[in-house]
Amino acid sequence: MPWVLNGEGARAVDARLDGAGLLDLAMEEAGRAVADAAQALAPRGVALLLAGGGANGGDAFVAARHLRALGREALVLALPSRHPLTRLNRRRWRAVGGVTRPLSAGALSHRAPGAGVVVDGLLGTGFRPPLRPALGGVIAALAAVRSRGTPVVAIDLPSGLVEGSAWVPDGPDGLPGTAGADLTVTFMGLKAALLFGAAAGHSGRVQLVPLRVPGDWVQAQAVAEQPTDAQVAALLPARRADAHKGVAGRVWIVGGHPGTVGAAGMAGVGALRAGAGLVTVHSAAEVPLLMPELMVHRHADLGAALSGTPASGRPDAVAVGMGLGPDAAALARGLLRWQIPTVLDADALQPELAGCGHDACIWTPHPGEAARLLGTSARDVTRDPLGAAGALQERLGGVVVLKGGPSVVAHAGGLSVSRGGHPGMASGGMGDTLSGVLAALLGQGLAAPDAAVAGVRLHARAGERAAARHGYGLSASDTALELGQAWLDLQGALSPPPDPTRPA
Repeated sequence: MPWVLNGEGARAVDARLDGAGLLDLAMEEAGRAVADAAQALAPRGVALLLAGGGANGGDAFVAARHLRALGREALVLALPSRHPLTRLNRRRWRAVGGVTRPLSAGALSHRAPGAGVVVDGLLGTGFRPPLRPALGGVIAALAAVRSRGTPVVAIDLPSGLVEGSAWVPDGPDGLPGTAGADLTVTFMGLKAALLFGAAAGHSGRVQLVPLRVPGDWVQAQAVAEQPTDAQVAALLPARRADAHKGVAGRVWIVGGHPGTVGAAGMAGVGALRAGAGLVTVHSAAEVPLLMPELMVHRHADLGAALSGTPASGRPDAVAVGMGLGPDAAALARGLLRWQIPTVLDADALQPELAGCGHDACIWTPHPGEAARLLGTSARDVTRDPLGAAGALQERLGGVVVLKGGPSVVAHAGGLSVSRGGHPGMASGGMGDTLSGVLAALLGQGLAAPDAAVAGVRLHARAGERAAARHGYGLSASDTALELGQAWLDLQGALSPPPDPTRPA
C-alpha cells in the first residue's frame, strides 16, 4: 500500500531511523536509487548534482558517488551545510575523488551546457516559502537549463514546492517558484505536492522508493493511503452463480428537472454499467431513455411521490441530487430519513443538510461545491484537497468523495487518494455517472467507505480506457461504456501472475 506522508511524518520516521542507527543506511539507499534513476533517464554526458544544505544535499552526494562508481562523470555544486549526514557524505564524495564546487546561479549556468542530466537536491519536505533571493536565482537558472532540454531529476520534491500543498509558490522578484522536474524520486511515501494540482504538474513522472524501512513506521505517520488496483479489486462485490437481478441491487436515481434531465439519465447508466440489478430513475421531468434497461418514472410532484413510498418498496440504495433543482434539499432530507445507503450529489449538496446524514451516506462534491459546504473558496480547497476532504467529513459525517484529479475519499477511518483517471474526464456528466456507480456498489452490499474507494477507482479506470480512444474528446457516455472492462482490468490486477513452471 503506497502511503502519503507530510513533512512532519517524514521527519518523524527519520527520527526513528536515527534513533535506531539506521538513518545513514537509509540515505545511502535513497542516494543510490537517485543515481540509478538518473542513469536510466539520461545515460550520457556529465551528471551535474545540486546539493542543498539539508538532507536532500546528502542524498545528492550519495547519488554522485554511485554515479561515479557506474563510470559516469559527475560534478556536485553545493551550498554550505550543517546537516551531519550531508557533511559526512560530502567527505565520502571527496574521498573517492569527487569534485565539489560552490553553488550559485552563475555556476549552474556555466556548468550546465555540458551536462546530460541535472539532479535537484536543493530543497525537500522542510521547505517553507518564501524562497531566499539567492536560492530563487539558482532555481530560475535551473528552470532555464531544463527549458533547453536538459532533463532534471528531483530528489523527494522539485525544489520550491511545499510538500503538503497543491499550489506552486511564487519566486522572489518575479522569478519562477520551481524549475519542476522530468522525474521525481521520492522516498517512503508519496507527498501531496506530487499528487495534486499545479504542483503535481511540475513533478514529472514520480518514482516511489519505499526504502528498507519497517512498513508500520511509515503507516503510523501517514496522512492518507493510495490503494493499489489489487487492493481495490478485493473490495469489488462477487456474485454467486445463481444470482438474479433481485439480489444484484435495486437502485433509485432521484434527479432531473426541466433543462437538466440528462444528469439523472447518466447516473442511471452509470449504475447499470456498474452492475446494479434494477435501476429506476425518479424525475420531475421527462428523462431521455439512454438505455432501454432503465426504468423511468416521471412524477408531477416528486416530493409527494417519494414521501408515500412504503418501506417494502424502498430500494437497496439511492442517489439523489443530479439535476434535481430547487427542491433538492427537502427531497434529500426526506430520503435520508429512510436510513438506506445514499449518494448525495450536485443539488443535494447543501450546507443545511450537515448533520442529517448517517454512516451509509456518500457525499460527492467537486471543489466548488466543497467550498460552499465549508464556507471557503474553491482555491483554498484545491490548494489542500486532503485537508478539505477531512474537514468535510467531520462536518457532514458518513463518507466524502472530494472529486478532482485525483479524488480524495474521506471517512471515519482516514483518507484515501484515488489512483489514475485522465484530464479528458473534465467534461459534463462525469460526476453524475460516478454517483450512479457509487449507488450501484452500495446496492450490491458494499459498506460506504469500500464503495467510495472502489467506485472512484473503477470510474477512473473506465475514463483511462475511454481516453485511449477519445483523448480529450471523451464524454461521460464513453466512460460509462468502459465500466465493465474497467472492472475486468481491476480483477486482473488481483489475479496472481501465471506460474511459468506449470504447463498452460
